[in-house]
Amino acid sequence: MNLSEKSPRRISAELLAASFIVLFQELAFIRWLPGQVRVLAYFPNLILLSAFLGLGLGCLRCGRRSLLWLWPASLLLLTGTAFAASHVVFTQNSVSEHLYLLYFDLPKNAPVVAETRLPIIGFFILSAVSFIPLGQLVAGRLQEFQRRAISLQGYAWDLLGSLLGVILFTCVSFAQWFPLAWFSIFLLTAVIFFSEKRICVIAYLALASAILGIVARAEKAEYYSPYYALSMQPEKNESGYTILANGSFHQHPFEMRREKAVSKFEQNVREGYHLPYRHLKQPPRRALVVGAGSGNDVAVLLDEGAGHVDAVEIDPVILRLGREIHPSHPYASDRVRAVNTDARSFLNHCTEQYDLIVFGTLDSMTRLSALSNVRLDNFVYTLDCVRAARSHLAPGGGLVMYFMAGTDYVDLRQEGMLAEVFGEVPIMISKHYGLFNKVYMVGPAFAHDDGERRRNAAPALLNDVKSQVELPTDDWPFLYLHRRGISNFYLTLMAAIMITTILGVLIASPEMRSGIFQKDGVDGEMFLFGLGFLLLETRSATEMNLLWGATWLTSAVVFGSILAMILLSTLLMQWRPLPYSWSMAGLAASLLAAWAAPTHLLLQSGAVMRLGVSLLFVGTPIFFAASCFATIFRKRQAAATAFGWNLLGAVVGGLLEMLSMETGFKTLLLLALAAYLLALALRSRGENQAKINATKFAGKKS
Repeated sequence: MNLSEKSPRRISAELLAASFIVLFQELAFIRWLPGQVRVLAYFPNLILLSAFLGLGLGCLRCGRRSLLWLWPASLLLLTGTAFAASHVVFTQNSVSEHLYLLYFDLPKNAPVVAETRLPIIGFFILSAVSFIPLGQLVAGRLQEFQRRAISLQGYAWDLLGSLLGVILFTCVSFAQWFPLAWFSIFLLTAVIFFSEKRICVIAYLALASAILGIVARAEKAEYYSPYYALSMQPEKNESGYTILANGSFHQHPFEMRREKAVSKFEQNVREGYHLPYRHLKQPPRRALVVGAGSGNDVAVLLDEGAGHVDAVEIDPVILRLGREIHPSHPYASDRVRAVNTDARSFLNHCTEQYDLIVFGTLDSMTRLSALSNVRLDNFVYTLDCVRAARSHLAPGGGLVMYFMAGTDYVDLRQEGMLAEVFGEVPIMISKHYGLFNKVYMVGPAFAHDDGERRRNAAPALLNDVKSQVELPTDDWPFLYLHRRGISNFYLTLMAAIMITTILGVLIASPEMRSGIFQKDGVDGEMFLFGLGFLLLETRSATEMNLLWGATWLTSAVVFGSILAMILLSTLLMQWRPLPYSWSMAGLAASLLAAWAAPTHLLLQSGAVMRLGVSLLFVGTPIFFAASCFATIFRKRQAAATAFGWNLLGAVVGGLLEMLSMETGFKTLLLLALAAYLLALALRSRGENQAKINATKFAGKKS
C-alpha cells in the first residue's frame, strides 16, 4: 500500500514506531557492542555519528525503491561480525590515551590484530548501514506529512517516538535487563512494517530469530550495570574474586584485614593499600572514599580503625557485588554509609568534613555519554575536583590517591594538580602493587612527614610540571591526552569517517552526485543547523553531567530533556510561531550567556538554583534552536532531503566535537554560534536574491 493511500492514524503510528526503533536501537548498540568489541567502549559517540549518517543517507533515498529488507539483513551481519570479533584481541601500540584493553576472558592463543582503528571504522560502517532503511522509513512518512501540509505535526511524531525510545531504554537499564530483551523489544516493534504480506512476516521473523540467537550466543556477562557488562570469577589460591567489565579485568576484591592469610600477590596489593596509614599519626575519625568500587579501600579504613566511612560508588551493580562477595564484608559494617552516585557530584554538593579523603583507582573503562569524548573519570582528575576535595577536609585532614599511571606525563599531572591545590609537593610512593603503581599523600595530616621541605619545593615542581604538561581543568579535562590537540590517531578516524560520509552521500543520491557542486545543490542552512545542534547537544550533555553527576540517570535525563525541549518548541511553533528573527536573537544571546557563565560558580549553588541554571543555560539555547529549525523545516518542499542534510550536518558536528581536545568545551558554544550565524547569513542572502528576482520578473512583466 502506498503512503498516500494510508490513513493519517496509520502513518502517525508508523512514524512513531520507526523513530522509537531508531533511538532504542542506537542506545542498544552503544551498550551491547562494547561488550563484544572492547575498544568501542571508549568511542560510543561514533555509534551516535553512525546513526546520524545512516539516517541521513536513508532520508536522501526517500521516494526510491524500499530498502526495508536491508534492515534485518544488516542487523544479522552486524551482530554476527561482533560475535566473531569478540574472540579477537585488537591492540594498539601508538595511541594518544590509555586504552586498557585487557582481554582477560580470552585464551592466550586468541588471534591478535595490532590495530584498533580497524574495528572502530568497521563497526561505524556496519552500524550506519543498519540505520539507512530506518532513515528511509522516517523520511517517507515525514514527506507524506509535508505533502498533506502538516510537516510540523510529522516532526512532532518523530520527536515523540525518539523520546519514548529513550524513556523505555532507561527503564530496561534500570531493571538491569539483558541485551536479548533489548533486541527483542525493537525487533518486535518493527513487525508493523512487515505485516502487510504473510511471506514478509515469516521471512522477517526468521531473520529476527537468527539475530536474537546470535545475541544470546554471544552473551558472557552475568550482570548488566548502567555502564558495563559485568561478570565475576573466583580466583584459585586467592581469597577474593575478579570482576570483569566488558570482559576486561576491572576489580579484585579480596581480604584486606591484616591478620587474615592471603596469597603472595594479594599480600603485595594489601601492603600498598595500607601504606598511607603508616604515614598518619592517628586513625581518621571520619573518612570519605570516592570510587569505592567493591570495597577494598573501605575495608582498609575499617581495619585501620576509622570511626566512620562514607563510600561513594557510581555503579550500583558493582556496589551490590561488593556487599555480596567481598571477603572482608566492609559494606556490612555500621560504621559505613554507602552512597550510589558520581564522585565529583558528591564532592560538589556534600556539606561534610573529613579527616581523610581517599581517591580509589577511579580510572574508568567507558565514556561519560554517547554525546561526548569525555571519560567517566575525567572530571575527577581536574584541578577543580581536587579543590572541591580539599574544601571538605577537616582541620588537620589529608588526601590519599591511588592510581595506575602508565606514562610519565600522567604522573606529572597528578603531582602538579596536588601541588597546585595544596601548596606542597605530595608524598609519592612509586611501586607496582598489582592494582596500582602510584600512591600520593598530601595535606596537613602528612605535614609532619618533611612538610616544610615539601612546601618550599612546591614552586619549583610546579614550574617544572607546567613547562612539560598542562594541568586538567573542568573545561579541558583530558588527563590522558599528552597535550592539547587532536592526535594522528583521532585525525585518521575523523578522516575515515568523513570519506565514508562523502562516499555514502554520493552513492545514496543521484541528485547529490549531479548537483553537489552546483549553486543550489547543497541545503547549507539545514546542514549548518545539524552541525550547530550537535555541538550544542555535546556541550549540554557535558555540562549537565558535571552539574548533576555523570550517572546513567543524568545521561538519560539529558537525552530526554533535549528531545522534550525540541518537542515543546515544535508544538508551540504550530500553535503560535515565534518570528525567526526573535528566535535567532534569543539563540545567539543564550549561547553567549552560556559561554560567559563561570562553571565553578554553578557547581556551588543549591539544587533548586542548579535546576534553574540548567533550564536557563541548557534548555534556552535548545528551545530557540528548535524554534528556528521548525521555521525553516516547515518551508522545505522536499522535507526528506532537507532532513537528510540536517542529519549529515550532525555527523560533521560530531566530528568537530573532537576539537574540544584542543580548545576545551566552552569553545564548542562559539562554534555552534558561528554555525547558526552562517545559516542566518545564507537565509538572508537567499531572501535578498528572491526579492531581486521578483523585482526583475515584475519589471519584465510590466
